[in-house]
Amino acid sequence: MFQGTSVLAMDAKGRTAVPTRFRETLAQQCGGQLTLVKSPEGCLKLYPQPIWLELRARLLALPQDAAAWRRFLLGSAQDVELDSAGRFLIAPELRSFAKLQRDLKFMGVGSHFELWDAQVHADHEAATMASAMPASIAELNF
Repeated sequence: MFQGTSVLAMDAKGRTAVPTRFRETLAQQCGGQLTLVKSPEGCLKLYPQPIWLELRARLLALPQDAAAWRRFLLGSAQDVELDSAGRFLIAPELRSFAKLQRDLKFMGVGSHFELWDAQVHADHEAATMASAMPASIAELNF
């Protein structure tokens, strides 16, 4: 279970690092083998490979009416591997899709992570806070 946010830098080559606190868990869970995928929300999702493989099998089993979304998700999936410094490379087409600049928000959201451009995330979060809270969240007494 991953949770919490870190602000990280991406270098000019498109490399960024997994926050140190997650590296040991990822080494045990997936040997540093991860998959990056576009998200309909405009960020990238980073899955430990075993989690991604389960999700991929479910996507492949969907009926034909889901073909466009299956193509969007599977077509954007890129396997990445953590190097000895805990870094991985984000391909140019994925950086472009998510509008990633230098400053990134790396967020643990349960079974996987989200990678956001820091400013894009700030705008998304402001829009979220300006909208009504769904009843399912409000019922948790936040």
